[in-house]
Amino acid sequence: MSAPKINLGHDDGGRVGPLTDYEGREPPAPDWFQRAIAHEPKSFKAVCDGFTLNCLEWGDRSKPGIVLIHGNGAHARWWAFVAPYLAEEYHVAAFDLTGMGDSDWRPGYAMRTFADEPIAVAEACGMFEVGEPPVIVGHSFGGFVTMTAGAKYGARLAGAVLVDSPVNPPGRPGGPPSREMRPHRVYPTIEAALSRFRLAPEQPCENHYLIDYVARRSLKQVEGGWTWKFDPAIWQRFESGDTAAMLRSITCRVGIMRGDQSVLMPPEIGTYMFELLGRAVPVSGVPEARHHVMLDQPLAFVAALRALLADWNHSRPNRKV
Repeated sequence: MSAPKINLGHDDGGRVGPLTDYEGREPPAPDWFQRAIAHEPKSFKAVCDGFTLNCLEWGDRSKPGIVLIHGNGAHARWWAFVAPYLAEEYHVAAFDLTGMGDSDWRPGYAMRTFADEPIAVAEACGMFEVGEPPVIVGHSFGGFVTMTAGAKYGARLAGAVLVDSPVNPPGRPGGPPSREMRPHRVYPTIEAALSRFRLAPEQPCENHYLIDYVARRSLKQVEGGWTWKFDPAIWQRFESGDTAAMLRSITCRVGIMRGDQSVLMPPEIGTYMFELLGRAVPVSGVPEARHHVMLDQPLAFVAALRALLADWNHSRPNRKV
């Protein structure tokens, strides 16, 4: 069993993206979002296996740490409107996985090397130098990175939170995206590029201002126009391995969150993961959220994550590892 086809996609096949209604203008955004992104993060770099990671941080380095990991083909700014709400009590870092965002590209990719990256980020910003070890939170593909890091480095972590990262039972389709290797198209204008942006799996999302925010930061300017930042070769010969075994191997605390309306992680998948972990970890759903939980219900997601982390500060784990 391996990671499903999840998270961010870009369609070059003629489908019009969700941003064209605004004819290049940024969609209107509510005050809470404007306040959140006004907390501009500090930038720093981390190095993992000789490759440079683009990193952002919010909050005081003397506080306990949280490392946030984005999904497939995405980038650290997917967390930019979530992190400030966590930074009131935590030192928060988000970073671009190699091959994505503004981090270096590798000649080849593997889950075991992705799992080293959040540890390198935590080390680079001093999260292991405070009294409490950090927590890793990963969405979608980032949840599988979190899972692998929790199995490999669990003794160094306070916990691992998996956000709509389904471990499928036998017989349920899954696996990394199977994509033909081809260079990204270059679009003459940013508006043309934005019109091609879509979420994968496809889903409605009423918060167009959030889609616009992450879409614009998924692009880079090159000769002749604009193109996507992520490495188009990232899924060539990529294997996720036995994710059920990896989930059971996590040696720190585990929390599982899902979108109540997610097509990738319906209730029965949450129950399956609950059983795999001995019925001894919290599995919670975010109401009215689909797979892209932080885009669908950002404030409800923040509240649920805050509650989980607060409980961990005042409870003992039931699961024996």
